Amino acid sequence: MTDLRIEAVGPDADEARLEQWRHVHNTIVPPAALALDEVRERAGRYRLVNAYVGGVLVGCSTVRPPEGEGAVATVIARVLPAYRRRGHGSALYDDGLAHARVLGARAVETCVLGVNEEGLLFARGRGFVEVERYVLDGRSEEWIDLRVVPGWE
Repeated sequence: MTDLRIEAVGPDADEARLEQWRHVHNTIVPPAALALDEVRERAGRYRLVNAYVGGVLVGCSTVRPPEGEGAVATVIARVLPAYRRRGHGSALYDDGLAHARVLGARAVETCVLGVNEEGLLFARGRGFVEVERYVLDGRSEEWIDLRVVPGWE
């Protein structure tokens, strides 16, 4: 793997960085496409990052803080198709997992669009197991929530 640079994208980030995160997100999960204002709002609630090799955008990630009695955080790593299988997803996931630990997570979940076979293989390869399949009201796309098996820490 070449040098991967991971940069946080906060709510005060310049429009170009927010747009880059949005581009990766919307490319990977088009049924959940976001407008720029929605990305800025998410950047205030979650940890968003962009990943670059040199000056080239290769991916992004989201870490949702722990919630509930189980202190379950959500870590989602996304890599553009042209840059997969080079270790970038693993680096983004490891970065997100480390951040979830700092936030006090005792368990970690992720969410994958059902048709994203590569994303499901990636999650399962890191010990995640399926906990739920669902279709959002008024939609037809299947989503899969997965949780990492005990001992993730």
